[in-house]
Order: sequence, then C-alpha cells, then structure tokens
Amino acid sequence: MSTTSDYYLAQAAKCATDAAASSLVQVRDRSLRAEQAWLSMADRLIRTEEARAEKEKKAAAAGE
Repeated sequence: MSTTSDYYLAQAAKCATDAAASSLVQVRDRSLRAEQAWLSMADRLIRTEEARAEKEKKAAAAGE
C-alpha cells in the first residue's frame, strides 16, 4: 500500500489539534514533535514525487 502526502499532512494536522487540546506539557510537546515528524515525511515524499515526475517528463521528451 502506498502512502500519500495527504495522509502524512492529515496526521500532522491531527497532532497539531491534539497538542492544542492538551493541558499536559509533556503530551503537548510529544504531539508537536510528532507533528513535525509527519510534516517532514510529507515534505520528503512531495519532493520525491516531484523529482520522479520531472525524471519521467525528461525521459518522455528524450523518447520522442
């Protein structure tokens, strides 16, 4: 199963919501760290997808 950047971004949003709703400092900090991790994974996946699309575009142009 392939994970999409939308999934990662949704998880980051959930962590941000959890952090805002928490009254416990440790829980809030953990949720904020998790949010940053999800955002990092989403960013990495988006950059990979963009690079792959660019590579495919160049390959298609070279094949024509």
